[in-house]
Amino acid sequence: MTWLPDTTIPPFRDAPVARFAPAPADGVLPEGFFSTSNLPTYVRLESGWAAPSRPRMDCAVVRRESGLETLEPRRVVLGDHVLLGLDEHGGDGVVVHTEGFLGGSHGANEFTFMGAEVSRERPVNYEDLAQRLVAQRDSDGYLVWVAGPALVHSRARADFEWFIRNGFVQAVLAGNAVAVHDIEAAIFGTTLGMNNAGRPTAGGHGLHMRAINAVRAAGSIEAAVASGLVSTGIMHALVTTGTPYLLAGSIRDDGPLPGVVTDAVAAQDAMREHAVLATGGIFIATALHAIAVGNMLPAFHTHNAEGRPEPLLTICVDQTEFVVTKLKDRGTHQAFGVVTNAQDFMHVLRHFVEQCSTR
Repeated sequence: MTWLPDTTIPPFRDAPVARFAPAPADGVLPEGFFSTSNLPTYVRLESGWAAPSRPRMDCAVVRRESGLETLEPRRVVLGDHVLLGLDEHGGDGVVVHTEGFLGGSHGANEFTFMGAEVSRERPVNYEDLAQRLVAQRDSDGYLVWVAGPALVHSRARADFEWFIRNGFVQAVLAGNAVAVHDIEAAIFGTTLGMNNAGRPTAGGHGLHMRAINAVRAAGSIEAAVASGLVSTGIMHALVTTGTPYLLAGSIRDDGPLPGVVTDAVAAQDAMREHAVLATGGIFIATALHAIAVGNMLPAFHTHNAEGRPEPLLTICVDQTEFVVTKLKDRGTHQAFGVVTNAQDFMHVLRHFVEQCSTR
């Protein structure tokens, strides 16, 4: 049963029953539809208050026989009963329950687990981050990692493999390039033709294409791992541990590798299935994928015994403030920003997680 706040006090007490209207066409919402945020939301029905399932921002709420569902507008079909309302404070039978989520002590844009400022001069409490990751693993949390290719280039590859093999990764969402460069490293020992010292190698500019060709010849990434062609690295760890991953395509992709989802809408749908399970998200060295997944994640999760909303651990790592600030500006205001390069972050975080795990 869904946990509910105290509905005997304002703004819940005096709220009217919410209104719904049928969608006038497939993918078209009725006028005055309620536009969702990523915060805990409750809707008053004739039978009482209810929370929509699969919460995320920029969606509609559709009434089903089984309950309320948060749905992307493109997935709404003719006749679906769509929630109406512009007032988020109970006037239209809808309450965005920010105060209850925060314990009534902060504002809507302040519920982060370590503060909202983004600066390369801000110290990072790696001990706290490590404790949170260990707690997530030990409580069967669902940590979604979103990675960019700089993670591979920066020699953080081995550290990411360690996190995967030690139970700190429940899903990886990335693009074609992450897998390509990781597989190039597994086959040729280079990434984009650069060796471990960051120096270019003879003919190295074509090695990523040779890696793609080798995997296409094998038939799939899984087949390349099974054959021994890919015997180390991130993709090897994901395949051999059975950890789910999704590679979303881009207009600039080389190849791409077999298994890359090149339809952007299909990729978003597939990513969303991991977002609804997430109790935490870690975004490293990727602007577009971080913002995309951030827009799919609610600022909270209810995957606990009570079903009570609690903040969703969200960490964004990049070497510039811009990416972290952009992510927060696009609505993922709960994100804690770490302004550093991927290699340093992964090395240091692994060190503290190893220490925390042995206590």
